[in-house]
Amino acid sequence: MQKMITRRKKTIKDIDVRGKQVLVRADFNVPLNEDGTIADDTRIRASLPTIRYLCERDARVILCSHLDRPQGTVVERLRLALVANRLSVLLDRPVAALHDCIGPEVESAVAAMSGGDIVLLENLRFHPEEKADDPAFAENLSRLAEVYVNDAFGASHRAHASIVGVPEHLPAVAGLLLAKELDAFARVLQNPERPFAAVIGGAKVSDKLGVLENIIPRVDLLLIGGGMAATFLASRGYGTGASTVETDRLDDVERISAKAAELGVRLLLPRDVVVAESLDSGTRARVVPASEIPDDLIIADIGPEAASEFCRELAECRTVVWNGPMGVFEVPEFAEGTRRVAATLANLHGTTVIGGGSTADAVTRFGLADKMTHVSTGGGAALTMLAGKPLPGVEALEEAEEP
Repeated sequence: MQKMITRRKKTIKDIDVRGKQVLVRADFNVPLNEDGTIADDTRIRASLPTIRYLCERDARVILCSHLDRPQGTVVERLRLALVANRLSVLLDRPVAALHDCIGPEVESAVAAMSGGDIVLLENLRFHPEEKADDPAFAENLSRLAEVYVNDAFGASHRAHASIVGVPEHLPAVAGLLLAKELDAFARVLQNPERPFAAVIGGAKVSDKLGVLENIIPRVDLLLIGGGMAATFLASRGYGTGASTVETDRLDDVERISAKAAELGVRLLLPRDVVVAESLDSGTRARVVPASEIPDDLIIADIGPEAASEFCRELAECRTVVWNGPMGVFEVPEFAEGTRRVAATLANLHGTTVIGGGSTADAVTRFGLADKMTHVSTGGGAALTMLAGKPLPGVEALEEAEEP
């Protein structure tokens, strides 16, 4: 089996931050309601331990983040003042929202800070230079601080200026959230307690191909659900109705299945599925065997027999990593497979790591997030970790000295 060798990165606990100006790259890319209010503040809450740690040591905390995709222009509804307001409530202390992230006015505001003060820079992506990893933009950001802290796991797979450019100018370490994320994935990928299962779902095999290839040599059991199950079923000669099949990935799926067989990994596909004419709420759904999917219907969820089998197998495991829902869980008619898997993992006597994105949304929606060992704050970053690939934002940080 291939080994993952990773060196521990320095964290804020490895350096002296007392009284220093600290630039913290956070991930405040929160979902917004139509009226512009914050729909879910999970990512904001996840940043609190790092901010509190710095404030307790009289650091001057300069927070920065992106929000959504303003495409390099100022979009009023994507200003970060709403995040500053939520932070102020959660921290029970003022958080000043600045009107830009670089420039003389920002530098003056930072220079006027006292120990324990917090400011939040304006949306980094209002500047096209952020996504372009522009060196001058990174240098301007770095002038605000003496130390750089990356606590934005959810953005660390991006080679953007605030992620990889600033560490070229400042001592760069991980925040407490980033360190927690890295530890959680290292634990399951490097030294899992067995039996070790991976539950992989979501819409497309192409999105998860790297994860599947990296995880197969590590697990004892692989469960496939979601829309991507259609491509697996098609590779075994099943009709998949009107479901999307990635015909260009059939060879990859066959190779993965063959590798699982070669390594003695049990690969389970759903034996029955929930099908419907569309994936909209209110659509009439029914359960059919995976071998008898009508030509005009779409796979929308794993069926009750599949859910029972998956849950029975997972209940015997000691480590489970889950990335990708079993169906269109946002629609009540197609949520049961995902809900049952989540409920099983919530009661598991072992380690459960939820790989961010829509899977994290699902366990949160079902009120089960606090029953999991770790729920990742990053979707794309979690996929990158599970695929065994380096995160540019982590690679840019200083390595801890070997014990």
